[in-house]
Amino acid sequence: MPAPAPARVPVIERLSLSADVLFGFNKAVLTPAGREALDELVTNISTIHLDSIVASGYTDSFGSVSYNQSLSQRRADAVKAYLVGKGIPADKITAQGMGRTDFRIQPQQCHGSFAQRVACQAPNRRVDLLILGSREVMRTRSQP
Repeated sequence: MPAPAPARVPVIERLSLSADVLFGFNKAVLTPAGREALDELVTNISTIHLDSIVASGYTDSFGSVSYNQSLSQRRADAVKAYLVGKGIPADKITAQGMGRTDFRIQPQQCHGSFAQRVACQAPNRRVDLLILGSREVMRTRSQP
């Protein structure tokens, strides 16, 4: 006779998901690709116990420090508003503008015309999302 299957025990698994949402030059309006990425994210987080989302907005190196701080905040706010519109509770989302910091592409790496330099820095114009939550998974007692 085969041995009985080990008992299954619920375990809370901590999750940290991230996503980037990109924006056009000097814009705080979600692109269609950005909305699509957020829609996919909303679907993915619907299966977890959501603790919080931190939306951090960034800009490229063009423009003044104060202007970019404001633009990065508007980008983070745009992502928060979109997520709230999709049913995520507003009190679970923190939107913060980070200005022109944490470049993915260093400005000195970009050469050529102004348009070429703008295109080169596209990865810097983004909102990073950090989602914290948990999910109940079933593990056997013999697993760590």
